[in-house]
Amino acid sequence: MFDKLEAMEQRYTLLSEWLCNPDIISDTNKLREYSKEQSDLSETVETYRAYKKAKRELADAKEMLHEKLDDEMRDLVKMEIEDKEKELERLQHELQVLLLPKDPNDDKNVFLEIRAAAGGEEAALFAADLLRMYSRYAERNGWKTEIIDANYTDINGFRQVTMSIQGKGAYSKLKFESGTHRVQRVPVTESGGRIHTSTATVAVLPEVEDIQVEIHEKDIRIDTFCSTGPGGQSVNTTQSAVRITHLPTGIVVSCQDEKSQIKNREKAMRVLRARLYEKYEMERQQELAANRKSQVGTGDRSERIRTYNFPQSRVTDHRIGLTLHRLESVLDGDLEEIIQALIMADQAELLAAAEA
Repeated sequence: MFDKLEAMEQRYTLLSEWLCNPDIISDTNKLREYSKEQSDLSETVETYRAYKKAKRELADAKEMLHEKLDDEMRDLVKMEIEDKEKELERLQHELQVLLLPKDPNDDKNVFLEIRAAAGGEEAALFAADLLRMYSRYAERNGWKTEIIDANYTDINGFRQVTMSIQGKGAYSKLKFESGTHRVQRVPVTESGGRIHTSTATVAVLPEVEDIQVEIHEKDIRIDTFCSTGPGGQSVNTTQSAVRITHLPTGIVVSCQDEKSQIKNREKAMRVLRARLYEKYEMERQQELAANRKSQVGTGDRSERIRTYNFPQSRVTDHRIGLTLHRLESVLDGDLEEIIQALIMADQAELLAAAEA
C-alpha cells in the first residue's frame, strides 16, 4: 500500500511542476487533463502526508522517553504517544478507503426517476413527497435540479417523474437510493383513519456523455404532442412535447418541460442516453454475476430498502439496520446521516473483500 502511496505522491509533485510550466498552461487540453488528475490525487496525497507527519511525531515522542524526564513530563509524553497512535490508526484507515477502486460514475450528474407503485393515489402522493425530499437534499448540497418529465395525478401526485440533478459528486451520494421506498400512514383519501402501506420506486442513473453511448438516427422514432400539466389541463397549444422511442431496445423517453420542441428533444436525448447506458451496464454486470445495487425490484409492499413510518415519526433503512426518529426532517431533505451510513457500509464491504 505504501509503495503505491509513494508513487502517487511523486506523481502529484510532478503534476504540480507541470502545471507551472508556461507550455502546459497555454495548452487547454493538457491543462484540463493534468488539473483533473492532480485534483483526483489531492485528498489521498494530503492524507498520506498527514500520516507521515504523525508517524515522525510519534517516533520523536517515543525517543523522548529515553531522556531524563520528570514524572509530569513523562506522563505528557505518554499521552502524546497514545494520541499519535490513535491518529495513525485513523489515517491508515482513511488511506485504505481512499485507495479502494473508485466508481467511474461517482462525479457524474444524475437522472433520478420516481414511480408510484403499490397503493394507487396514495403511492402517487408519496412519489411527490420523495421528489420534494430529493429536491431539498440537492438544494442543501448546492446542486441544480430540473424536472425533465412528469406524469401528474388529479390530486397533485406523480405516477412518474424524472428529475435531473447536476452537481459534483451527485451520483456518489445518491446511487444507494435506488430501490423500493415504503410509506406507512393514514392517506388523505382514507376516511376511516386506517394506516395504509404504499410504495414508490426510485432509480438513479448517471448522466453519460455522447461518446459513451452511440445512438443512430435510424434507431430512434421521434413523436411530438401537446404538453399537459396538473389535472390534465393543456398548458401548451403547440406540439412542443417530445417522445423518443429507441427502436432496438423499446426504451421510451418523453419530455415536455420546455416550451421549445428543440430543447425538449435535447433533454429527452440526455435521458435516453442515460437509460441506454444503464441497460448496457446492467447486462454487463449480469454477465459477471454482479449484484446491482441500483435494482428497484417490482415495487411490491414486501420489497423495501427504506420505510417511512408516520405514526412513529420513524425512518428505517433496512439494508444497514439504521433507524432515525425524525421523519419530518428527513422528508425535508436532511438525508446526510443516512447517505453517509450507506457509503460507510459499502466501503466496509469493499475493504473486507480486498482483505479476503
